[in-house]
Amino acid sequence: MAELLGAHTTLRIGGPARRWVTARTEAELIAAVSEADAAGEPLLVLGGGSNLVVADEGFPGTVVQVATRGVAVDLDPGDDPTCGGVLVTVAAGEPWDELVSEAVERGWVGVEALSGIPGLVGATPIQNVGAYGQEVSQTIASVRVWDRTLRGVRTFANADCGFGYRHSRFKADRLDAWGGRHVVLSVTFQFRKGSLGAPVAYAELARTLGVDQGGRAPAGDVRRAVLGLRRGKGMVLDPDDHDTWSAGSFFTNPVVPAGQVPEGAPAWPQADGLVKTSAAWLIEHAGFTKGHGSDRAALSGKHTLALTNRGGAGSADVIDLAREVRDGVEARFGIRLVNEPVLVGCEL
Repeated sequence: MAELLGAHTTLRIGGPARRWVTARTEAELIAAVSEADAAGEPLLVLGGGSNLVVADEGFPGTVVQVATRGVAVDLDPGDDPTCGGVLVTVAAGEPWDELVSEAVERGWVGVEALSGIPGLVGATPIQNVGAYGQEVSQTIASVRVWDRTLRGVRTFANADCGFGYRHSRFKADRLDAWGGRHVVLSVTFQFRKGSLGAPVAYAELARTLGVDQGGRAPAGDVRRAVLGLRRGKGMVLDPDDHDTWSAGSFFTNPVVPAGQVPEGAPAWPQADGLVKTSAAWLIEHAGFTKGHGSDRAALSGKHTLALTNRGGAGSADVIDLAREVRDGVEARFGIRLVNEPVLVGCEL
Protein backbone atom coordinates (compact mmCIF):
# COMPACT_ATOMS: atom_id res chain seq x y z
CA MET A 1 0.00 0.00 0.00
CA ALA A 2 1.33 3.43 -0.94
CA GLU A 3 2.65 5.67 1.81
CA LEU A 4 0.41 8.69 2.42
CA LEU A 5 2.30 11.97 2.75
CA GLY A 6 -0.41 13.29 5.05
CA ALA A 7 0.96 10.98 7.73
CA HIS A 8 4.30 12.80 7.48
CA THR A 9 3.30 16.49 7.32
CA THR A 10 2.30 18.73 10.21
CA LEU A 11 -0.73 19.91 8.21
CA ARG A 12 -1.79 16.24 7.99
CA ILE A 13 -2.53 16.74 4.31
CA GLY A 14 -1.06 14.94 1.31
CA GLY A 15 -1.84 11.98 -0.92
CA PRO A 16 0.23 8.89 -1.74
CA ALA A 17 3.86 8.75 -2.85
CA ARG A 18 4.43 6.63 -5.94
CA ARG A 19 7.66 5.36 -4.37
CA TRP A 20 8.88 5.76 -0.78
CA VAL A 21 12.44 5.40 0.50
CA THR A 22 13.67 5.93 4.06
CA ALA A 23 17.36 6.90 4.21
CA ARG A 24 18.91 6.16 7.61
CA THR A 25 22.53 6.78 6.65
CA GLU A 26 24.25 9.43 4.57
CA ALA A 27 25.22 6.79 2.02
CA GLU A 28 21.60 5.65 1.72
CA LEU A 29 20.46 9.25 1.28
CA ILE A 30 22.95 9.93 -1.52
CA ALA A 31 22.13 6.59 -3.18
CA ALA A 32 18.37 7.16 -3.10
CA VAL A 33 18.67 10.67 -4.53
CA SER A 34 21.14 9.54 -7.20
CA GLU A 35 18.94 6.61 -8.24
CA ALA A 36 15.89 8.83 -8.69
CA ASP A 37 17.90 11.42 -10.61
CA ALA A 38 19.45 8.78 -12.87
CA ALA A 39 15.98 7.46 -13.68
CA GLY A 40 14.69 10.95 -14.41
CA GLU A 41 12.02 10.60 -11.74
CA PRO A 42 10.46 13.49 -9.83
CA LEU A 43 12.12 13.64 -6.41
CA LEU A 44 10.89 15.02 -3.10
CA VAL A 45 13.33 15.01 -0.18
CA LEU A 46 11.22 14.96 2.98
CA GLY A 47 12.36 16.11 6.39
CA GLY A 48 9.92 16.79 9.20
CA GLY A 49 7.11 17.79 6.85
CA SER A 50 6.55 21.02 8.77
CA ASN A 51 6.96 23.36 5.81
CA LEU A 52 4.98 21.52 3.14
CA VAL A 53 1.57 21.62 1.53
CA VAL A 54 1.18 18.44 -0.53
CA ALA A 55 -1.66 17.92 -2.99
CA ASP A 56 -4.31 15.31 -2.25
CA GLU A 57 -3.23 13.57 -5.46
CA GLY A 58 0.11 12.85 -3.80
CA PHE A 59 3.53 12.82 -5.41
CA PRO A 60 4.17 11.14 -8.80
CA GLY A 61 7.78 10.16 -8.09
CA THR A 62 10.18 9.13 -5.35
CA VAL A 63 9.91 10.53 -1.84
CA VAL A 64 13.10 10.16 0.19
CA GLN A 65 12.53 10.50 3.91
CA VAL A 66 15.65 11.80 5.67
CA ALA A 67 16.23 9.75 8.84
CA THR A 68 19.98 10.18 9.32
CA ARG A 69 21.14 10.73 12.89
CA GLY A 70 24.31 11.83 14.63
CA VAL A 71 25.84 14.73 16.55
CA ALA A 72 29.63 15.24 16.62
CA VAL A 73 31.09 17.76 19.05
CA ASP A 74 34.52 19.36 18.61
CA LEU A 75 35.37 21.06 21.89
CA ASP A 76 38.84 22.02 20.64
CA PRO A 77 38.64 23.42 17.10
CA GLY A 78 42.39 23.92 17.09
CA ASP A 79 44.14 26.90 15.58
CA ASP A 80 41.23 28.13 13.47
CA PRO A 81 41.08 31.85 14.40
CA THR A 82 37.48 32.12 13.14
CA CYS A 83 36.19 29.66 15.70
CA GLY A 84 35.51 30.34 19.34
CA GLY A 85 33.64 28.03 21.66
CA VAL A 86 32.51 24.74 20.17
CA LEU A 87 31.85 23.28 16.73
CA VAL A 88 28.90 20.88 16.52
CA THR A 89 28.22 18.89 13.35
CA VAL A 90 24.67 17.55 13.13
CA ALA A 91 23.18 15.06 10.67
CA ALA A 92 20.34 16.40 8.54
CA GLY A 93 17.82 13.98 10.03
CA GLU A 94 18.24 15.06 13.64
CA PRO A 95 15.11 16.72 15.08
CA TRP A 96 15.73 20.45 15.38
CA ASP A 97 14.23 20.99 18.81
CA GLU A 98 16.23 18.11 20.28
CA LEU A 99 19.38 19.94 19.17
CA VAL A 100 18.15 23.18 20.74
CA SER A 101 17.38 21.39 24.00
CA GLU A 102 20.84 19.82 24.06
CA ALA A 103 22.45 23.18 23.24
CA VAL A 104 20.74 24.84 26.19
CA GLU A 105 21.66 21.99 28.53
CA ARG A 106 25.31 22.07 27.46
CA GLY A 107 25.73 25.84 27.40
CA TRP A 108 25.91 26.26 23.62
CA VAL A 109 24.61 29.75 22.98
CA GLY A 110 22.72 31.12 20.00
CA VAL A 111 19.71 28.93 19.17
CA GLU A 112 17.70 29.12 22.41
CA ALA A 113 15.16 31.52 20.86
CA LEU A 114 14.56 28.95 18.10
CA SER A 115 13.01 26.51 20.58
CA GLY A 116 9.85 24.63 19.68
CA ILE A 117 10.25 24.84 15.90
CA PRO A 118 9.23 21.52 14.33
CA GLY A 119 11.22 19.77 11.64
CA LEU A 120 14.74 18.51 11.11
CA VAL A 121 18.16 20.15 11.22
CA GLY A 122 18.73 19.71 7.48
CA ALA A 123 15.83 21.98 6.62
CA THR A 124 16.98 24.90 8.74
CA PRO A 125 19.65 26.39 6.43
CA ILE A 126 17.37 26.12 3.39
CA GLN A 127 14.83 28.59 4.78
CA ASN A 128 17.34 30.26 7.10
CA VAL A 129 14.88 29.41 9.84
CA GLY A 130 14.29 32.20 12.31
CA ALA A 131 12.06 33.27 15.17
CA TYR A 132 12.05 35.71 18.08
CA GLY A 133 15.03 37.64 16.76
CA GLN A 134 17.34 34.71 15.99
CA GLU A 135 18.19 32.99 12.70
CA VAL A 136 20.19 29.82 12.16
CA SER A 137 22.56 31.75 9.91
CA GLN A 138 23.90 33.44 13.05
CA THR A 139 25.38 30.16 14.31
CA ILE A 140 25.90 28.05 11.17
CA ALA A 141 29.59 27.62 10.33
CA SER A 142 29.12 25.45 7.24
CA VAL A 143 26.63 23.28 5.38
CA ARG A 144 27.58 19.98 3.75
CA VAL A 145 25.44 18.93 0.79
CA TRP A 146 25.04 16.47 -2.05
CA ASP A 147 25.10 18.51 -5.28
CA ARG A 148 22.63 16.83 -7.65
CA THR A 149 24.03 18.69 -10.66
CA LEU A 150 27.73 18.02 -10.08
CA ARG A 151 26.96 14.64 -8.45
CA GLY A 152 29.32 15.15 -5.57
CA VAL A 153 29.60 16.23 -1.95
CA ARG A 154 30.31 19.92 -1.34
CA THR A 155 30.77 22.05 1.76
CA PHE A 156 29.65 25.69 1.85
CA ALA A 157 31.04 28.07 4.46
CA ASN A 158 28.53 30.45 6.01
CA ALA A 159 29.61 33.33 3.78
CA ASP A 160 28.90 31.21 0.69
CA CYS A 161 25.39 30.14 1.73
CA GLY A 162 23.65 33.29 0.50
CA PHE A 163 21.67 33.69 3.68
CA GLY A 164 18.92 36.30 3.80
CA TYR A 165 15.49 36.66 5.35
CA ARG A 166 13.97 33.15 5.04
CA HIS A 167 16.34 32.58 2.14
CA SER A 168 19.58 30.88 1.13
CA ARG A 169 21.34 29.60 -1.97
CA PHE A 170 19.89 26.18 -1.12
CA LYS A 171 16.39 27.61 -1.54
CA ALA A 172 17.31 29.63 -4.63
CA ASP A 173 19.14 26.88 -6.54
CA ARG A 174 16.13 24.79 -7.57
CA LEU A 175 15.82 22.04 -10.13
CA ASP A 176 12.01 22.13 -10.09
CA ALA A 177 9.14 23.58 -8.05
CA TRP A 178 9.78 21.37 -5.03
CA GLY A 179 13.32 20.08 -5.34
CA GLY A 180 16.59 21.90 -4.75
CA ARG A 181 19.92 21.29 -6.41
CA HIS A 182 21.51 20.69 -3.01
CA VAL A 183 20.44 17.98 -0.57
CA VAL A 184 21.66 18.87 2.91
CA LEU A 185 23.69 16.07 4.51
CA SER A 186 24.84 17.79 7.70
CA VAL A 187 25.15 21.22 9.27
CA THR A 188 28.07 22.44 11.39
CA PHE A 189 27.25 25.05 14.02
CA GLN A 190 29.67 27.34 15.82
CA PHE A 191 28.41 28.05 19.33
CA ARG A 192 29.78 30.36 21.96
CA LYS A 193 29.75 28.71 25.39
CA GLY A 194 28.08 30.27 28.40
CA SER A 195 25.06 30.26 30.66
CA LEU A 196 23.47 33.43 29.29
CA GLY A 197 21.66 33.34 25.97
CA ALA A 198 22.42 35.66 23.08
CA PRO A 199 21.17 39.26 23.35
CA VAL A 200 17.37 39.26 23.16
CA ALA A 201 16.45 41.08 19.96
CA TYR A 202 12.69 40.54 19.94
CA ALA A 203 10.59 42.99 21.96
CA GLU A 204 7.84 40.53 22.95
CA LEU A 205 10.40 38.02 24.20
CA ALA A 206 12.29 40.71 26.11
CA ARG A 207 9.08 41.78 27.86
CA THR A 208 8.28 38.17 28.74
CA LEU A 209 11.74 37.71 30.22
CA GLY A 210 11.69 41.05 32.02
CA VAL A 211 14.87 42.31 30.34
CA ASP A 212 15.60 45.25 28.09
CA GLN A 213 15.62 44.61 24.36
CA GLY A 214 19.24 43.76 23.59
CA GLY A 215 19.75 42.48 27.13
CA ARG A 216 20.52 38.90 28.06
CA ALA A 217 18.92 36.20 30.17
CA PRO A 218 19.84 32.61 31.10
CA ALA A 219 19.46 30.41 28.01
CA GLY A 220 17.15 28.03 29.87
CA ASP A 221 14.84 30.92 30.74
CA VAL A 222 14.83 32.02 27.11
CA ARG A 223 13.90 28.52 25.95
CA ARG A 224 11.06 28.25 28.46
CA ALA A 225 9.75 31.70 27.56
CA VAL A 226 9.82 30.96 23.83
CA LEU A 227 8.05 27.63 24.29
CA GLY A 228 5.38 29.41 26.32
CA LEU A 229 4.91 32.10 23.68
CA ARG A 230 4.76 29.52 20.89
CA ARG A 231 2.22 27.38 22.74
CA GLY A 232 0.05 30.45 23.22
CA LYS A 233 0.07 30.91 19.44
CA GLY A 234 -0.55 27.25 18.60
CA MET A 235 3.01 26.90 17.30
CA VAL A 236 4.04 23.86 19.35
CA LEU A 237 2.71 20.60 17.90
CA ASP A 238 -0.13 19.01 19.86
CA PRO A 239 -2.12 16.16 18.27
CA ASP A 240 -5.20 17.15 20.26
CA ASP A 241 -5.13 20.83 19.23
CA HIS A 242 -6.22 21.61 15.67
CA ASP A 243 -4.65 25.06 15.98
CA THR A 244 -1.30 23.27 15.73
CA TRP A 245 -2.24 21.28 12.61
CA SER A 246 -0.48 23.76 10.37
CA ALA A 247 2.66 24.47 8.39
CA GLY A 248 3.65 27.19 10.84
CA SER A 249 3.59 30.77 9.59
CA PHE A 250 2.09 30.50 6.12
CA PHE A 251 3.30 33.89 4.84
CA THR A 252 6.64 35.61 5.24
CA ASN A 253 6.82 39.16 6.52
CA PRO A 254 6.96 41.32 3.38
CA VAL A 255 9.98 43.54 2.71
CA VAL A 256 8.86 46.64 0.81
CA PRO A 257 9.83 50.27 0.11
CA ALA A 258 9.28 52.46 3.17
CA GLY A 259 6.49 54.40 1.49
CA GLN A 260 4.47 51.23 0.99
CA VAL A 261 4.22 50.37 4.69
CA PRO A 262 0.69 51.22 5.91
CA GLU A 263 0.33 53.80 8.65
CA GLY A 264 0.40 52.13 12.04
CA ALA A 265 1.97 48.90 10.78
CA PRO A 266 5.16 47.58 12.39
CA ALA A 267 8.25 48.67 10.47
CA TRP A 268 11.74 47.22 10.74
CA PRO A 269 14.31 49.01 8.54
CA GLN A 270 16.61 46.71 6.57
CA ALA A 271 20.23 47.20 5.56
CA ASP A 272 19.30 47.69 1.89
CA GLY A 273 16.98 50.61 2.66
CA LEU A 274 13.78 48.58 2.42
CA VAL A 275 11.46 47.99 5.35
CA LYS A 276 10.10 44.72 6.70
CA THR A 277 6.54 44.81 8.00
CA SER A 278 4.25 42.32 9.72
CA ALA A 279 2.24 39.86 7.63
CA ALA A 280 0.03 39.14 10.65
CA TRP A 281 -0.77 42.87 11.04
CA LEU A 282 -1.66 43.13 7.35
CA ILE A 283 -3.89 40.06 7.52
CA GLU A 284 -5.74 41.28 10.60
CA HIS A 285 -6.16 44.82 9.29
CA ALA A 286 -7.44 43.50 5.96
CA GLY A 287 -10.37 42.08 7.93
CA PHE A 288 -9.31 38.49 8.54
CA THR A 289 -9.81 37.49 12.16
CA LYS A 290 -8.53 34.52 14.11
CA GLY A 291 -10.62 31.49 13.22
CA HIS A 292 -11.65 32.87 9.81
CA GLY A 293 -12.44 30.10 7.35
CA SER A 294 -14.52 26.94 7.35
CA ASP A 295 -14.95 23.83 9.45
CA ARG A 296 -12.28 22.20 7.27
CA ALA A 297 -9.56 24.87 6.98
CA ALA A 298 -9.31 28.10 8.95
CA LEU A 299 -6.90 30.64 10.35
CA SER A 300 -5.70 29.51 13.74
CA GLY A 301 -7.79 30.63 16.68
CA LYS A 302 -4.53 31.74 18.29
CA HIS A 303 -2.47 33.24 15.46
CA THR A 304 -3.63 34.66 12.12
CA LEU A 305 -0.42 33.69 10.30
CA ALA A 306 -1.15 29.97 10.67
CA LEU A 307 -3.55 28.25 8.27
CA THR A 308 -4.86 25.14 9.99
CA ASN A 309 -6.49 21.83 9.18
CA ARG A 310 -9.59 21.63 11.38
CA GLY A 311 -9.91 17.93 10.59
CA GLY A 312 -10.63 16.45 7.18
CA ALA A 313 -9.21 19.33 5.15
CA GLY A 314 -7.71 18.68 1.77
CA SER A 315 -5.02 20.62 -0.02
CA ALA A 316 -7.62 22.60 -2.00
CA ASP A 317 -9.24 23.82 1.23
CA VAL A 318 -5.94 25.21 2.51
CA ILE A 319 -4.93 26.70 -0.84
CA ASP A 320 -8.33 28.37 -1.30
CA LEU A 321 -8.05 29.94 2.16
CA ALA A 322 -4.47 31.07 1.52
CA ARG A 323 -5.51 32.61 -1.79
CA GLU A 324 -8.42 34.44 -0.13
CA VAL A 325 -6.10 35.92 2.50
CA ARG A 326 -3.33 36.80 0.04
CA ASP A 327 -5.72 38.48 -2.39
CA GLY A 328 -7.56 40.29 0.40
CA VAL A 329 -4.34 41.78 1.75
CA GLU A 330 -3.24 42.82 -1.74
CA ALA A 331 -6.61 44.47 -2.44
CA ARG A 332 -6.48 46.39 0.85
CA PHE A 333 -2.81 47.39 1.00
CA GLY A 334 -1.26 46.70 -2.41
CA ILE A 335 1.21 44.26 -0.83
CA ARG A 336 1.29 40.69 -2.14
CA LEU A 337 2.11 38.15 0.55
CA VAL A 338 4.43 35.27 -0.32
CA ASN A 339 3.88 31.77 1.01
CA GLU A 340 6.57 30.31 3.24
CA PRO A 341 5.74 26.58 2.89
CA VAL A 342 6.77 24.66 -0.21
CA LEU A 343 3.76 23.76 -2.36
CA VAL A 344 3.94 20.28 -3.89
CA GLY A 345 1.46 19.56 -6.66
CA CYS A 346 -0.61 22.66 -5.93
CA GLU A 347 -0.38 26.36 -6.74
CA LEU A 348 -1.41 29.49 -4.89
